[in-house]
Amino acid sequence: MCRIYGYFNAIASVHEVRAVAALQRHGGPDGSGRTLTGTWGVGNNRLAVVDLDGGQQPFHLGERITAVFNGEIYNHDELRRRLRRHGYRFADRSDGGIIPALYETYGEGFVDLLDGMYTVAVLDRRGAVPKLVLATDHAGMKPLYLRWDAAARSLHFSSEIPALLGFRAVSGAPWEPGLHSYLSSKTPFGEQTMFSDITVLPPATTLVCDLGQVPRTVRRGLPEREGSHFSGAAEEAAAATELRERLRTEVRRLLVADVPVAVITSGGLDSSLVTALAAEHGAVHSFNIAYRGHWPFDERHFARQVAEHAGTVHHQVEIDPADFPALIEDVVWHLGQPNADPIALSTLALFTAVRDAGFKVALTGDAADEVFGGYGRMRAAAEDSAAHGDWYQTYLDELAVLPAHLRHGLYTEAYQDLVRASSPIPEEALERLRRGPDTVLRRITDFETSHRLPAYHLRRVDHLSMAGSVEARLPFCQRDVMAMGAGLPDALRIRGGKVKRVLYAAAAGMLPQSVLDRPKQPFTLPVTAMLAPGTPLWVYARDMLEPRRLAAAGQLEPGAVDALFTAQTEKPDDTTALTLWALLVHEVWREQFQGGVRRTGPLGVAA
Repeated sequence: MCRIYGYFNAIASVHEVRAVAALQRHGGPDGSGRTLTGTWGVGNNRLAVVDLDGGQQPFHLGERITAVFNGEIYNHDELRRRLRRHGYRFADRSDGGIIPALYETYGEGFVDLLDGMYTVAVLDRRGAVPKLVLATDHAGMKPLYLRWDAAARSLHFSSEIPALLGFRAVSGAPWEPGLHSYLSSKTPFGEQTMFSDITVLPPATTLVCDLGQVPRTVRRGLPEREGSHFSGAAEEAAAATELRERLRTEVRRLLVADVPVAVITSGGLDSSLVTALAAEHGAVHSFNIAYRGHWPFDERHFARQVAEHAGTVHHQVEIDPADFPALIEDVVWHLGQPNADPIALSTLALFTAVRDAGFKVALTGDAADEVFGGYGRMRAAAEDSAAHGDWYQTYLDELAVLPAHLRHGLYTEAYQDLVRASSPIPEEALERLRRGPDTVLRRITDFETSHRLPAYHLRRVDHLSMAGSVEARLPFCQRDVMAMGAGLPDALRIRGGKVKRVLYAAAAGMLPQSVLDRPKQPFTLPVTAMLAPGTPLWVYARDMLEPRRLAAAGQLEPGAVDALFTAQTEKPDDTTALTLWALLVHEVWREQFQGGVRRTGPLGVAA
């Protein structure tokens, strides 16, 4: 596991390159390496997980092929055996060490053979014109950010946005519709980021850039939906058995490492099932996070029941809500752009505690809801479409911080004019969601796994786990599991008002009945209760969202935001609280990355 960076057909000083590496060293504190020339360079920061004494990057094959790599290739032993039959020899057993030989043998299609989570950069200097090849994994578990200069035909890339901004060529200017996009989907979907000249390479994509030419991209597509051999609800037990075995296989594979591996146990179905399957292979340490004090939706007792049932060594992590202001600033910095999910704070604190306890790898339950139909909005859309066909706008409003008719009421007239003609979510994706040939549930599943999952969940998990120098591994994102989930009949995912039918059936007998029977709730902060007058979070939000700041930015109407504070004081509700939270996160991002108005102390001195 590493962080990678580089530039192509550009000039970068050694000072710039060292700055870029330093900005993401938390994701690779165990070593670093780089290869630089006058017009291109690549480098990495290493988090040593496999072959601790080997795996030094960049990887080279002679003088003509150079590669850097971020992630884990789970089938590297199998690929190494195949390449040895082609005559290749390897100095170590690191997973990334096979990439140059694999590329030489199979060309740009080498990524089709990789089973894992990754971003890869290969520099090929065998032809008359050097070529850069970038590739991402099938689900987007390992993001890669790009800056393409069309005039100069130059490309810069990095695993994290703050590091990419270390290159002087990257302006970091804001993407003006960004706030509107953010409030519409809780973080920008698609390739565009909150920065006008920074994009993100989509999942399952290969980008090829010949020196001096415009890059071309190939979308390899998500794991193909399996033609399900389960015809409907009557075969739920058989489908559950197959799913349990697939998950068992993936968990076993993902436990393999040369460093200690832990599991994250929220107390919900998904992470609890991963915990139970991991515990089949011996003693395992489980981690849960909770908040000091008494708050709604505390799940620690469910997590403890799972740990006792599975026989794990359980770690209860607690964070103090008084520390949230400082934690928000750290989270926003590491993410590089706003994400409105309050659980981001807990994610960073949890993975930091995991590393402090001596673990470099942790398995999580992320992505089960997207793949197996776990969200209430999915159930509602499927039921509404069956009843009267009117589901689309309600579903989109459920994805947003607040419904569309309320969002525009927060904007100044000038900002309303700016975003009026823009689509906050990529229009091509919305068109497939609206009018695709499949059932509504399948169209929603494709949309969420292609757009929401990588943008909203996987980037958050990647950046905040690596901020704590921990590699997060995700069994539900593995190809066999995603392919099966996408191919299941609707009735095996959502039926009779219940979600994730086949996953609950797969977990039957493996978890405490109290966990299987509990109502589903989001794994998040109880922000409605925590954002109350007099709390440190409230004081911080009032400070950051004071009218002078908002007026200077020119996007939000100060009076409308002030009315949210009044409403939250008089009659708190989830939508108002989440809106204030989201606006707070956006303002922190604006201050950190756009030179927003600085907070001032009591004497007017910058805080």
